Amino acid sequence: MIAACDGAAKINPGPAAWAWVLADPAGTPQRWEAGPLGHNTNNVAELSALAELLEATDPAVPLEIRMDSQYAMNAVTKWIAGWKRNGWLTASKKPVANKDLVVRIDALLDGRDVKFVHVLAHQVDGDPLNAIADAAASIAATEQKPAGTAHGSAAFPEPSAETEDKPRAARPRKKAAAGRAQRTGGGPVIKAKFPGRCEHCQSRYDVGEKITKITRGWGHEACREASPAS
Repeated sequence: MIAACDGAAKINPGPAAWAWVLADPAGTPQRWEAGPLGHNTNNVAELSALAELLEATDPAVPLEIRMDSQYAMNAVTKWIAGWKRNGWLTASKKPVANKDLVVRIDALLDGRDVKFVHVLAHQVDGDPLNAIADAAASIAATEQKPAGTAHGSAAFPEPSAETEDKPRAARPRKKAAAGRAQRTGGGPVIKAKFPGRCEHCQSRYDVGEKITKITRGWGHEACREASPAS
């Protein structure tokens, strides 16, 4: 089976939701589901989407999962080994964020044949399954209502101006980080003057949200703490 999952937070943190879409081996969508998460972070939404997808699929059937969140993917495929060795502490000796979800996903992956594929979000002619999952998560985050095939929704969500972010090229990059800086042990934390996209997990941040320097640019504080390489 082929699937895509995605999470959304209209403000990070803010109204959030998860979604997944499942396709046949040819890539034709078969069913989808989305669920609200109340007031939550984008990273919680991304991890929740993966957990819900794994719980909804047959563990005996090989599964390809397409995701645009490097944070969620790396958390359960790369960083988790180091977190376990360190007693669920990051490289900076802080508790791992969203540990309960990471542990839940780790248990769901045990013994399964799962292939993760990273796809870019909000791309023209991008991955069609990711586009469906993204639209479904965005709608569920706004409406805070469950939806999907099991809830009587025959049609699949379609991306629109209301559900998609602007293309990355249209976002200010060098000016994305401006405002009054604070100093923490890991570097400056500032309030974003413009909306932008985290260079680590590829999820968006909004005006006024706290961001910080990470390995490849500006991004969420949680992403800096989550990555052992940070």
